[in-house]
Formats: sequence, C-alpha cells, structure tokens
Amino acid sequence: MRRFSRFGPSAATLAVALAVALAAALAAALAAAPEAAAQSRPHAPESVSASEYARAEQFVPWNAEKLTSGVTVAPRWVDANRFWYRNQVFGGHEFIMIDAAARTRRPAFDHDRLAAALSEASTENYEATALPFEDIELVGSGGIRFWTDTHERWDCDLGSYRCAGPDSVARATHEIDSPDGTLAVFSRDENLWVRDTDSDEERQLSTDGEAHWGYGVAPEGCCQEITNRRRGFMPPPVAEWSPAGRRIATHRYDERGVEELHLLEAATGRPILHSYRYALPGDSIVPTWELYMFDAETGASVRADYDPVPGYFGGADTTWHAAQWTSDGDRVYVSHHSRDFRNQTLVEVDAATGASRKVVVESGDTWVELNQLRTPYNWRVLGNGNEFVWFSEREGWGHLYLHDLATGQMKNRITQGSWLVVQLLWVDESARQVYFTGVGREPGRDPYNHHLYRASLDGGDVTLLSPEDMHHEISVSPDGRHFVDTYSLRSSAPVTVLRDRSGRAVMTVEEADISPLLEAGWEPPVRFSAKARDGVTDVYGYLWLPATMEEGTVYPVIDYIYPGPQIGPIRTPGFTTGPRGQGHALAELGFITFAVDALGTPYRSKAFHESYYGDMRDNGIADHISALKALALAYPVDIDRVGIFGHSGGGFSSTDAILSYPDFFKVAVSGAGNHDQRGYHFPWGEKYHGLLERNPDGTDSFDSQANQNIAANLKGKLLLHYGSLDDNVHPNMTLLVADALIEANRTFDMLVFPNRNHGYAREPYLMRRTWDYFVEHLMGAEPPVDYKLVQP
Repeated sequence: MRRFSRFGPSAATLAVALAVALAAALAAALAAAPEAAAQSRPHAPESVSASEYARAEQFVPWNAEKLTSGVTVAPRWVDANRFWYRNQVFGGHEFIMIDAAARTRRPAFDHDRLAAALSEASTENYEATALPFEDIELVGSGGIRFWTDTHERWDCDLGSYRCAGPDSVARATHEIDSPDGTLAVFSRDENLWVRDTDSDEERQLSTDGEAHWGYGVAPEGCCQEITNRRRGFMPPPVAEWSPAGRRIATHRYDERGVEELHLLEAATGRPILHSYRYALPGDSIVPTWELYMFDAETGASVRADYDPVPGYFGGADTTWHAAQWTSDGDRVYVSHHSRDFRNQTLVEVDAATGASRKVVVESGDTWVELNQLRTPYNWRVLGNGNEFVWFSEREGWGHLYLHDLATGQMKNRITQGSWLVVQLLWVDESARQVYFTGVGREPGRDPYNHHLYRASLDGGDVTLLSPEDMHHEISVSPDGRHFVDTYSLRSSAPVTVLRDRSGRAVMTVEEADISPLLEAGWEPPVRFSAKARDGVTDVYGYLWLPATMEEGTVYPVIDYIYPGPQIGPIRTPGFTTGPRGQGHALAELGFITFAVDALGTPYRSKAFHESYYGDMRDNGIADHISALKALALAYPVDIDRVGIFGHSGGGFSSTDAILSYPDFFKVAVSGAGNHDQRGYHFPWGEKYHGLLERNPDGTDSFDSQANQNIAANLKGKLLLHYGSLDDNVHPNMTLLVADALIEANRTFDMLVFPNRNHGYAREPYLMRRTWDYFVEHLMGAEPPVDYKLVQP
C-alpha cells in the first residue's frame, strides 16, 4: 500500500498544471486502455468498521474546527477605528478588540473576571473560554451587554466586573441603531418602534399596522419563526436611518390575499397545524411592499408615491437592503426588480412629499442582477444626489459604471474586461476613487480567488491592493480608511491583516494555527480544472482523496452538488474545516469526494451564470459528468461507481441526476429538495426559469423541470429525506416524487425528520445515515451498526 499524493501529479493547485497533467494522462490512457482496464480493481471491502467511522468523525465540522485557532475573523465595527471579533481558539473562544488607528490588539475584556462575575451572579458556572454568548454591545463608558444562548439579557460593568441580570425580556435582535447611537429602531406587532438606548424608553411610530400588512416586517414564515419567538428572539426590522438620524425609511409589507401553505407539527395526541402565507410561481397575488419614511421624533409618516413592487426572499434577491439616503437626508433611493427579474429600477423619493421618479431602468433577456451573491447591492449615490455608481452585466461581465443621477445616463466605465466585480466596498468621493473586490482579473491565478482593488470613478487603471496569490475575504471600516483582509487557500492557514487605502498591510490581526488538524491527518483537497460539456469552457472544483490508496485500485466517487444559480457548491477557494459535502470525512471512509462549480453558478461571465435559464432540469449535471470522466484519466476514480448527494437545491439536482442520467449515477441521497419549482417561492422559479405559462392542453412551462415527471427513469438506489416542518422547501415536493416513484413501481428509501425546519442537513443522525447509504450501496460494504456521531 502506498501514500497517494492529494495534490495531484505535480502537487500544484492551479488550473494550468492540472490541465497539462490531464492531457498527458488522457494520451497515456488511450494508448494503454485495455491493459489499464485489466489491471484496475474496485475498492470494495466487505465492511467498514466503527473505528473507520470514528476516524472520519474527526473531520466533521464541529470536531475539525476544534483543531484550529484564529481561522475566522468577522469584524464587528464599534466606530471608525475599533472593531471586535469572536476568535476561535483551542478549547473555546475569546473576544478580541482591535484599534486600527493605534494598531493595537487586546482582549475585549478580562475573560477570567467576566466568567467569575457571571458565575457569581447566576446559578451557572462559566469558563473563560466558554462564555454563553456570541455577540456583545458596548454600553455606557465601560460596560458590555449581551444575550446568553438562553436569550437572557445581562449587563456587566467592566470596571468593577459586576453583572446585572438576567432580564428575560424579548430581544429585538440586531436592532438598527441611529447614526449617533441614541435611538434604535425595531418592529413589533406589525408596527415600527424606536427605543431610547440610554433609558430603554420605547415609542411607537406607526399605529395602523395589521396582520399580514406590517411595517418593517420580514416575509411571513412558519416554524422557524415560531421557534424563535418561543425563545424570545425577535427579528431585525427592515429599515434604514437617514445620516442625521432624523428619518427612517422602511417598507410596509403586504401579504394580504396571498394563499397559504400548511404544515403539521408532531405532538402527543393531536398534531398542531401551522399555516403561513407563501406565494408560488403563477399566483395572481404575491407579496408586495411600499416605501414609507418616518420622522423618528414625531412619528409623522410619508408614503412614497410609487406603485407597490414585488416582495422578496433571502439574501442575494433582497432589494430592500440597497436603500440609501442622500447626505442631507432629504431624498432616499431604492432599487427593485420586476416580477420576472428582467428589469432592475433605481427610484428616487422625496422624503418630505413622497414624490418619486425612476432614475434608471436596466433590462435584459434573462434575469438582471445588481450583484452576484454578496449584499448590499453594488450601487451608490454620490455627491448628495448628483451621480451614482451602478453595477451591470450589460457587456457580458459584471462591472461598475458611473451615471448622471439627473438623467440616468452613463458617464463612463469605471471597470471593464473579462473579469467580474464582486462587491462594491467603499467610494472615496473626495479622491474620486472606488474600492471593491473582484475575481478573474489576475492572469495565471485561480479565477475564483477574490482580491481587493481600487479604481478611479472617472475611468482608467485598476490597482490591485491585495498582492498575495490567495483568496481574500475583505471587510471595510465605516469610514473606508481601513480594510480587514483574511487571505488563505484550502491548502494554507489563514492570515488576517489590516490594510490602509494603499493596500499596505499595516498590522497583523491574526495568524491561524492549524497544526493540530494537520497532526490528526488532515490534508487539503486537490484543486482541479476540467472541461465542461462543450469541451471548451473550464470548470473548477476539488477532489478529496482517501488517506491511503492501493496501486491499481479505483475508488467510488461521491459528487456533492449544489447547482446554483445563486451559489455553487464550493463558493470560495479559501481555507475551511467544514466544506459543504463533508469531503474530508467521506474520504476517510474510502471514497473520493468531488465538487465542481459547473455552468449555471456565479462568479464567472453572465453567459456562464445564466447558461440554463429556462431549463432548470439542467442543473449543470452534464458538466459534472464531463469533469469526472476527465479526472478518471488522472486519478483512481471508479467511473462505474458514482454517487451524488445534496440538500435543498442540491436535493432537487441530486434526484434529477439519478433520474436524468440513470446509467451514470448509481446512488443518490437527496434532502429537502425543491423538486418542482411550482411548489417553491415564486421569485425563485420566476427568476431562473421564467414566468409560468399555461398551455391549452393543461400542461405548463414548468413541467420540464419537475422531478416527479421522470420518476420512472430510476435504476439505482435513491434515499429521499425531508423535515416535516420545512417552511422554506415544503415537504409536498418530496412527497410528489415519492408518489410518482410508487406509481412507477420503483424501489426507493425515505427518511423523515419530524418537526425539523430546512436547516437539518448537518444533524449527526442524517450524516451517519448518509455515510451508511453510500457505504452499503456504492462501496458495497457493510457499515457499522447504529454508529452514533456526537455533536457538542
């Protein structure tokens, strides 16, 4: 038995190196195909032991992260110079405060003294590295406020280290503070409220909010919302303060008339019925919102003179978070999409009168976006309403443009070329410069690595500010003077630095330590590129290889899929101990694990991203097949034993894969799948498949993508699972597939998670059952009986 390099033939992770290796392997394989076929043998042990499961369990996310320190820095800015972050350290967490101006790093408080003070004031005994909260608020001249994981509020004086609490009042989590911090806005009982942050006195601004037609509220949910309220958790409002803190822009969200979906909560005796409003593609009534402006002192309100626009759901499709005020607070700007997403409109509203006008309307043949994945949207109003920066894919790639605000006309290109602007971070109006992240600009580098850039608003050269040939996660300070940059690769530990506007690293914030992880046997996955189905387009992904592999042996492959279009299965090429798809753990069980950002996923050209618009059955699966066939020429991939799994969109596409390509995919584990977009949120299918059109014969334009319509194609082993209280992806879609499989007399397996919402994908029981299913049906071995994964 020999050690097989996880880094591929040349130990390189870049695409060019692997492309050369694949070409050489292809030539060799074609020359000696009969001999190679005779020599290769499948890896098929009779059983997989509990000790092998235990070894794999080392690398599930909650165990692997314990073997790292300083990996993630998520800055929470206190003011223009200071930020804190909760740092993962060996054995727990610590809170760190950074002063960017003074270039200092220190603990945010004395962890030992706070643990002692909290223990003395409560009935629990707390450790310094295991404090019962994740967020802190600085209050007064020397105190902090936090909510424990049981949603109790505590206030601690950091001079005397005395804590007062618990106060179990419901928390308006992530209230939005006014610019000077004296007020906080939140939504309660369908109305908008403000709270004096010193006295805690509350005032109600709106009074006519009613059920399904409230101010500042998020779209109605069901079961996760019920759980949150039971725990005393209240969601943040949908609102934006004017710069001086005089006015608040919010929406009134209208779900009246929207039809309901229903779920049953399992309970002793009678189950509990939960009903919630949820619009589907083709519905005549969908949620809408209207813009309102409130005076924070008087409560006086003004409604924008503008027709209601379609509602939203979820991060990348949320238009509201792009609301912006002029510096004088007299006008507010919002963007919104049309129902079919083929138009994006920027609207100007007079805050005193509500008078509104359309500044610019961007149109396209498919969906039009104002960013790819990241929020807020990539536009900014400049010069108190004279110009604006606008993101557009009008020329085939996502770039920034400068427009005149009075006319809406483009003045010049800020960026251009065959690469993509990812996130607009800051505009320095006095220097007329813009700071942003982008991908694919630097020749010879991984095209998915994010970098920090600066460009002139008036056009010209673009300057790279993050020189390291790695992936960079960037956060900007409130005044745009400081950038926190965490850079890494899957094969290298993260380093976090503070950069100034020139890109110079002026301070090291954190250097991660992953040595215990490496000592446990962890190795990074192989970065590869391969050709998509067209034989021309490059697609990129990772292979996780077993720790030891025998010469001449081929190994079963598990394909982890999330098809997009809003995200891919990999997302970014930076370091992580918890990759989606459990790559490291499955490799320890003897599988080669595979993930690829196929056609239809973001961070590439517009054509790449929209490749299967109107054909959601595509799911990029043909690119998975072409990449795996190419990789089988360079790695010990058993192309006759390919399994696939995924959750949500991955549940839809993994079932699609085994039904559409039944001779290639032999085993599928599919969870919480939106198997038919007619049963999913109306914006999803209408954005990516088009508006639902009904035909005279009773069929419609969405029939082509529904998994139940091809259930009879099943040849391999399929395990479907869902949560019975999933108010995101309703169980009805999985049940339709199950019913069609029964009608077609196909054998399949089903697993139900009672009273779970959508986010059950990493429950230990499901992970173990997924391992068992692939061990038994793809590897052909016996799994250990009832092995128990333990999550802290």
